[in-house]
Amino acid sequence: MDLNLKGKRALVTGSSSGLGEAIVKMLAAEGASVVVHGRNEERARKVSEDIINSGGTADIAIGDLTTDEGADAVAQAALKNGQIDILINNAGATSHKLWGDASTSDWADMYNNNVVSYVRMIQRLVPQMKTLGWGRVVHIGGGLGIQPIKEQPHYNATLAARHNLSISLARQLKETGITSNVVSPGAIINPMVEDWLVSAAPKFGWGTDLEEIKYKAVQELIPNDTGRFGTPEEIAGAVGYLCSTYADYVSGATLRVDGGTIRCM
Repeated sequence: MDLNLKGKRALVTGSSSGLGEAIVKMLAAEGASVVVHGRNEERARKVSEDIINSGGTADIAIGDLTTDEGADAVAQAALKNGQIDILINNAGATSHKLWGDASTSDWADMYNNNVVSYVRMIQRLVPQMKTLGWGRVVHIGGGLGIQPIKEQPHYNATLAARHNLSISLARQLKETGITSNVVSPGAIINPMVEDWLVSAAPKFGWGTDLEEIKYKAVQELIPNDTGRFGTPEEIAGAVGYLCSTYADYVSGATLRVDGGTIRCM
């Protein structure tokens, strides 16, 4: 399916690796000109070169979105070669601290990383989208914002805030041609997660075969209807749909891509 993204420019924050890299590469494959963002220029440039070598169009924007100055630099770099039609807010941080370990400073830092950084880019890029009469803002949320667990409470709370601000933004953007939505991933497999699973397997008795380890980990830690982890490309596909013209009538929505992990309507 052609998502009708040719002629559109997209900034994906935190796209020099991981989930953001999968998203920016999929948008580029669908014909969008993309801006790869990261804090490490070498890594961002490697992703942009991969896209260009595959026939796509890519620029880079380097900056720390936890500061106003960094957000200014990213916005200026992103807009240097044209308007931004699509903003994917993906950059952020995670933490596995417990209630007894997470200080108030940890809470404040997590909120700045995961919520205020999203706001910074909205404030810098959405006003110019309004002049275009069309735009897409997609926020990467998470199931723990809907169904929190007792661990990492400061992280869980920031995911909930992302979902909340996205809906508020959708209301603000009424009849502008710009939509605001959330993609909420479940547990996504990547090399770092695989390494952790292999190291944890002896403790939990999950065996030595990687596929067996992954299956047992899902059953014990993140039971869901598909019986497996998700992939970055599956999240990227959901983002691509929300950016497409086929999603013109979708705004203020949360698209859960979690295999049925979240048990609610």
